[in-house]
Amino acid sequence: MNDDIFYMKKAMELANEAFELGEVPVGAVVVKKSTGEIIGTGYNRRETDKSPLSHAEIIAIENASKALGGWRLIDCQLFVTLEPCPMCSGAIINSRIEKVVFGAYDKKAGCCSSVINLFELPFNHKPEIVGGVLEKQCAEVLSAFFKRLRKQL
Repeated sequence: MNDDIFYMKKAMELANEAFELGEVPVGAVVVKKSTGEIIGTGYNRRETDKSPLSHAEIIAIENASKALGGWRLIDCQLFVTLEPCPMCSGAIINSRIEKVVFGAYDKKAGCCSSVINLFELPFNHKPEIVGGVLEKQCAEVLSAFFKRLRKQL
């Protein structure tokens, strides 16, 4: 199985956890490229934590930094079920993640190509970007979540 698909499936498992908690179902994993080890995980917790900062990527990056004992995530890749927003893209740049793989495109807030590609701007770090991995499956869980939410209103 392709490594990108394998790790995206792990991120999707986390997205499903978020779904069950009533959170927007986005999951993320940080992988140490040289070993293949998942060193950080996260899923959206904005409602649970009452914080706009509790995005899946931010939580996964924080956990990976703690696991490695430093803020530079050299030799690391991020797998996330939804295209990163501006805040998360900034965290990716600042943490020096080498590669970002995402599932569904985010036409409203995506910063890897949908609204803008922040990684094309002249920042000090430019990760490799791969979009659309298991896109349909990642988009389906988001659609199901918002459909359920609309029914509750």
